[in-house]
Amino acid sequence: MATDWRPTASIETLRERARLLTEVRAFFAERGVLEVETPVLGHGGSTDVLLASLSLEATTPAGCERLWLQTSPEFHMKRLLAAGSGPVFQLARSFRDGEVGRRHNIEFTMLEWYRPGYSLEALIAETTALIHVVLGRDPGPLRQRRYRELFREVLGFDPFGVELDTLRRIAGVRGGLDMGAAERDDCLDLLMSLVVEPELGRDGLDVVVDYPASQAALARRHRDPEDGEWVASRFEVYLEGVELANGYDELTDAEEQRQRFDEDNVARRRLGLPEVDVDRRLLAALAHGMPAGSGVALGIDRLIQLALGRASVAEVIAFATPNC
Repeated sequence: MATDWRPTASIETLRERARLLTEVRAFFAERGVLEVETPVLGHGGSTDVLLASLSLEATTPAGCERLWLQTSPEFHMKRLLAAGSGPVFQLARSFRDGEVGRRHNIEFTMLEWYRPGYSLEALIAETTALIHVVLGRDPGPLRQRRYRELFREVLGFDPFGVELDTLRRIAGVRGGLDMGAAERDDCLDLLMSLVVEPELGRDGLDVVVDYPASQAALARRHRDPEDGEWVASRFEVYLEGVELANGYDELTDAEEQRQRFDEDNVARRRLGLPEVDVDRRLLAALAHGMPAGSGVALGIDRLIQLALGRASVAEVIAFATPNC
């Protein structure tokens, strides 16, 4: 008899998951952060070349339209911020095509929240406090690491200064791939994921800051005090070699955001990737005026997996992608 109808997580694990999600909601309720719900469908998707958005054709009052399943609830939540919502959080269903594995699922839950007026340092403190609550234990000391220092320490070169041909050669050797035509960020991402990330978050929480400016996405940029190089005003949090959270000092300039979206789509065409519709309503919200502040997206399935000691996210999701 077929058994593929069964959930991928045990009922007891789902009870534990529900308990932890209740603790997340209590964490934000104590801090006066409003829980919101926004659509999973929108008129624009993520233009990020490293993400594969899913789209569908839908019949709307405007006729047959292409709508995009969100890779995160960011665009809608920023429209709420521009409308005066104040601090908000959401446990949102999100979708990324092709992402299936021990730490990935095509459909997953993203915990995302925004703090008008918060600095990155303040948001890092709040993010790590939440991680402590969900884990139910002290994961160890908090260490803040600069992106370029990690590359120097682990790989022996400055990622900002190394020649592209040298970077391609190193990435090809480490990844066992032909990187002869790869772009700089492709090489850096491969080395980060295969070589650097597995060493992060051992016996503590590692927070990585000052990523390359080309990896700013929807974050502001600032000058590296070391040499004036532009870097992204963002952070990522790692525990036990797992990336848990990605936070930004949020970009609020509509024209700069439009330019970045356009640059992403140019890069997509160059790489043979499909273009993604730009969310003009987000740009309109930024033009109206979104308050300065910081926001963070946290993979709650991954955090629950670590908290409960499970081997994969499939074991903490009722029906993981292969069994949905």
